[in-house]
Amino acid sequence: MTDSSDLTEFQAAVVAVLEATEPGDVMSYGEVAAEAGNPGAARAVGGVLKKVEGLPWWRVVASDGRLIPHHPKSHAEKLAAEGVETKNGRVVLPG
Repeated sequence: MTDSSDLTEFQAAVVAVLEATEPGDVMSYGEVAAEAGNPGAARAVGGVLKKVEGLPWWRVVASDGRLIPHHPKSHAEKLAAEGVETKNGRVVLPG
């Protein structure tokens, strides 16, 4: 993990939001940004995920449930290990 003194206030808030997630939780980048106090900063959440090692990146998906394009297989496997169903490169929403 990156030294927290190396993070902006927003980045530290994103880390706190993601560290509070539990197995099976899934959030969109926008939801993480809003919870971190900066709605509309969804793209910046991706930057935090790249910068800070050890965060549960697999619990974050696009707003439409789409998995990350460059690693959909590993993304789906990590979610499945936590009981989250995926189909055709997207999280299957309950209901």
